[in-house]
Amino acid sequence: MSSPTILRLSKLSIVTSLILSGNTFAQELKTNNESLEKIAVYGQHHKNYITEDAQSATKLGLSIKETPQSISVVSRALMDDFSLDDINSVLESTPGVTVEQIETDRTYFKARGFEITNFQVDGLGIPQSSGSIQGSLDTSIYDRVEIVRGANGLMTGAGNPSATVNMVLKKPTYITQAHASVSYGSWNNKRLEVDVSTPINDEHAVRAVFTKHKAESYLDRYETDKTIGYLAYEGKLTDDTTLSLNYVNQQKDADSPLWGALPLYYTDGSATDYDASTSTASDWSYWDNSAEQVYVTLEQNLSATWVATARYAHIENEQDSELFYVYGTPDRETGLGLTGYASRYDYEDKHDLFDLYASGKFDLFGQEHDLSFGVSQANMDYNEQSLYDYTTGNGFPAMPSLDTWNGVAREATLADGLNGSDIKNKQQSAYVSTRIKLSDPLSVLAGVRYTDWETKGTAYGVVQTRDDSEVIPYIGAVYDFTDSLSAYASYTETFVPQKELDINAEQLAPITGKSSEIGLKAQLLEDQVFLTLAYFDAKQEGLAVALPDSLPSDTRYYAADGISSDGFEVELSGKLTESLSTSVSFSNLSIKGDDLVKDYTPENQLKLAATYQVPFFEGLTFGANYRWQGSVSRVQVFDATGTALVTTNQGAYGILDLMANYKITQNVGVTFNVNNTTDEKYLHSLFWAQGYYGAPRNYALSVNWQL
Repeated sequence: MSSPTILRLSKLSIVTSLILSGNTFAQELKTNNESLEKIAVYGQHHKNYITEDAQSATKLGLSIKETPQSISVVSRALMDDFSLDDINSVLESTPGVTVEQIETDRTYFKARGFEITNFQVDGLGIPQSSGSIQGSLDTSIYDRVEIVRGANGLMTGAGNPSATVNMVLKKPTYITQAHASVSYGSWNNKRLEVDVSTPINDEHAVRAVFTKHKAESYLDRYETDKTIGYLAYEGKLTDDTTLSLNYVNQQKDADSPLWGALPLYYTDGSATDYDASTSTASDWSYWDNSAEQVYVTLEQNLSATWVATARYAHIENEQDSELFYVYGTPDRETGLGLTGYASRYDYEDKHDLFDLYASGKFDLFGQEHDLSFGVSQANMDYNEQSLYDYTTGNGFPAMPSLDTWNGVAREATLADGLNGSDIKNKQQSAYVSTRIKLSDPLSVLAGVRYTDWETKGTAYGVVQTRDDSEVIPYIGAVYDFTDSLSAYASYTETFVPQKELDINAEQLAPITGKSSEIGLKAQLLEDQVFLTLAYFDAKQEGLAVALPDSLPSDTRYYAADGISSDGFEVELSGKLTESLSTSVSFSNLSIKGDDLVKDYTPENQLKLAATYQVPFFEGLTFGANYRWQGSVSRVQVFDATGTALVTTNQGAYGILDLMANYKITQNVGVTFNVNNTTDEKYLHSLFWAQGYYGAPRNYALSVNWQL
């Protein structure tokens, strides 16, 4: 949909003026001296896993039940019980989400058949054209993770019809709290977490989190060292003005990480079957990732029902690496036929994000309605450089069989073949959304967001200049049959600029698409259980798909003519009995339009988390976390007629994690975790033509203390 002239971004000052004059506007709508109700979304999840807040779907202060989309929340309790220490493990436990872990330190996430590129921190969108996560995001600093399935372009601007992942930072508390945890597990896995929060006085509070995590691995030679520091401040500057400051510093150093993975078939077309520990990384390779983030939020109460919010974030990510990639097809008898190559890869990106909006309520025709409007801007710069060694002979050595290789390879000089990208992106948006109560049972949500995305710079020697804009509409409705049962429907469009390059090193055109969803939401068993049934239908045009022979150091893509997906999701979570709490979901997906994407994306997924508090043994709790997915495949080789000659198959499999927790005293407890209890051998992903195996059975014991 093309933008009308009147919505050109040069007019954003009009919306800004509206926000700055919001006090007068709000007072005309409703004036009184009551204290302002804080804008948040309230919903329900399970057990002490029940989470009251979910702020990523709208800025209208709506409950999960009032929002016409599927929403899941992974609580702090669930993360602690099952040691979900990074965002990968969190999303593995989320309904309908596929974690495509293509290497040890690079991951993609998918939902409803499409890549997740919509990420938020505390509801502030972080625009990005790719969903690749370098390194891993530790979860020790987050209170919960919210997942809004489906398109959410109204909140994020550019985005896919997949899901929005909102990571909610821990907040300072006005009661002194302290928590510490020490754990030790298989492969010398050691982790320390310390979390302290205290008030300074009645109106100011601070919080600090420190995490240290060092581990070896089931993979040969792979080791990691991760350090996270987090500081938070919240305080009232005046009776109506609140300031929040958050600082995050995360460092992850990885020795002998995978860059690429294992070959999946031999020259005769049969499947390889290496030991799960087999790695193609050299003994000298490394991949260091660092991230530094600053968030500033200023909230101004305008009236009893209106608030203006100004937010700023500065984010820097850096990568420094020397990597070793192995390619080719080995001989079944000898294991020979592979070639390695060394490279140096450096990456840096910087984000400066601004968001200014007003939210509140107004009365019209005897009903109370909700309104939110604002402007945002994101300045994003990224620079990547690759170095190779074409002249010494050390950069591209012939490989021995991986069955016997110990990672010893001569170090390359990495002085030849400098290449890379230097890109600047700017996203500017203006948005407005409202919920109108047409009657007691029927509410309509409507909104529109104008987004302009500008790209400048060079990528692999080719000038990149684009200026794309789009108007993204949103319409939804919720009908309450009873206080506990409602039906909903929603429709929106999507727009995603792409940084992926085609065979000529030109940036692909933006992805456009449409997404719709209908469903039912119900609160059962005296509101102790929450049930969601959803059917969705989404389509995208121009989606980037990697060319079959691309290498990870210089991947090239083609734009798919059109990919559509439809299916359904069922999620039930809550407290079934006084002792038993659970969250169980099933998702079914059908993809059309690109056989490659269809084949490597699982059609069916079942996920279950449950805890049982033993009634006759006070303080003892057992738990299970189970993830199952249907079979997937990837055609590796075609003949001239397009007939598949070699196909890699990953059969259906399930991963069962078990947990036992015992509270020794009111302040001290121990938790014992067994992961992959049945010792399932499986490939992490067929997203790439290569792959590697998941971790075999492993154990962890943690001791927890809280004030």
